[in-house]
Amino acid sequence: MSFLDIKGQDRPIQILKEYIKHSRLTGSYLFAGEDGIGKKSVAKTLAKALNCESSTLDSCDKCASCLKIEKGQHPDIHIIDGSGSSGGHLEHTQDIAAQDNDSIKIEYIRQLQKEINLRPYEARRKVFIIDNAHCLTADAGNALLKTLEEPPAGSLIILITSKPALLFKTIISRCKIIKFYPLERQELEEALKKDFHLDDSLSHYLAYFCEGRIGRALKLKDTDILNQRNKVIEAFIPQGRASCDRGVTENRNNVRAYLNILAAWFRDMYLIKIGAPQRELINLDRKNELLKLVSRYTFVDLNEAFNSISSSLLYLERNVNTRLLLSNLKSSLKIEA
Repeated sequence: MSFLDIKGQDRPIQILKEYIKHSRLTGSYLFAGEDGIGKKSVAKTLAKALNCESSTLDSCDKCASCLKIEKGQHPDIHIIDGSGSSGGHLEHTQDIAAQDNDSIKIEYIRQLQKEINLRPYEARRKVFIIDNAHCLTADAGNALLKTLEEPPAGSLIILITSKPALLFKTIISRCKIIKFYPLERQELEEALKKDFHLDDSLSHYLAYFCEGRIGRALKLKDTDILNQRNKVIEAFIPQGRASCDRGVTENRNNVRAYLNILAAWFRDMYLIKIGAPQRELINLDRKNELLKLVSRYTFVDLNEAFNSISSSLLYLERNVNTRLLLSNLKSSLKIEA
């Protein structure tokens, strides 16, 4: 992937290219913006561009350096990930996660400090990417401060976060901040149709449901998201007789996704009720059903529905029984379980 392949982040990419062009890309950077909008893709592409054997402002995706970074095999490009997926220590361009309660602990920062002071094996610039930097523990954050203030020459540190408010202010003050924003939803819809050949219904749903976050949309585009959406709606609309599969109710991530689908459905009814343009509906392909249902709900009913869904999402984080949670939600929405 080159900068040209990254959609919707022209502004931050242009800023970074100007820094490269004028040899001003030094020190530490904070990439801030919502999840799934391309921050990590830009960071990895920047690492390729800085070390590309054929280009000075972008990656060629053909030279040995670009290919190694893309495949996660470059010895001088390191990623720490606090998402809680797999791994547990600093590694090469493979994504390594700090597993312990989705936190980045001090030992990973100590490994970074050890690596950053070594001479590069083959790169012009060593690059260290800390994804989900808001997962740094207090000890890890304090340990990182000195390195952020005076990173060794020939190295670059990039922190990535969707929650900058959770970072120490002292960390933020030591970084140059690059802000990232989601695509306009209509722009993402057109990109999904043009570049990924999705049909109108799926393109619209993904663009609006994902709120312009292209990374999230691309993760969902090859799933059966519309059928999943339909099952949820059929289980929860008035007189709904369907029920969620047992496998779904036992998987907390699935339940979270289903609650978000349900919230989008009631959000659409609210928009219809206030007279918003129908194009703004997430579930535009089920517009006729929404128009029929909306008369059954007052604004008070819709507010109560939103509150019930929000409470369910909070309880989900507290490890409650998911089947009981969904059953109670149905009752609160006045739907037969």
